[in-house]
Amino acid sequence: MGKHDDIIDRQRPQYDDIHPMSRSDRAAQFSPFAALVGFGDAVKETERLTEKRRELTEEEVLILNDKLAEIAGRSEEQPLVTVTFFRADDRKSGGAEISKSGRIKRIDTYSNMLVFTDGTVVFLNDITDIREE
Repeated sequence: MGKHDDIIDRQRPQYDDIHPMSRSDRAAQFSPFAALVGFGDAVKETERLTEKRRELTEEEVLILNDKLAEIAGRSEEQPLVTVTFFRADDRKSGGAEISKSGRIKRIDTYSNMLVFTDGTVVFLNDITDIREE
């Protein structure tokens, strides 16, 4: 004889003031939930790696400045270049080095930025390398 044989065939109690719960509502009581809302996202964000900004040597800065001056002198030709630059991360310290290829519209030394013909702006202080294609 089983442990609950005496109640297995009974109907569950019915109350006049409490309506029976639908099957979907009963099922929802047992569905998994996140006890710590946003915790999973926070863990993923912590796992995401960023790089430290690479400091250029004096020689690298001089070479980069020469390349920029040469390209600036020919900006009316809109030369095709590939620029490698550091983009800071919005959410945590560090960032990533990104390469962007395109035609240069102008080099704005007043605002300290390089502007591509597609509207992309790269700050001159963030550039680590520039190559003409």
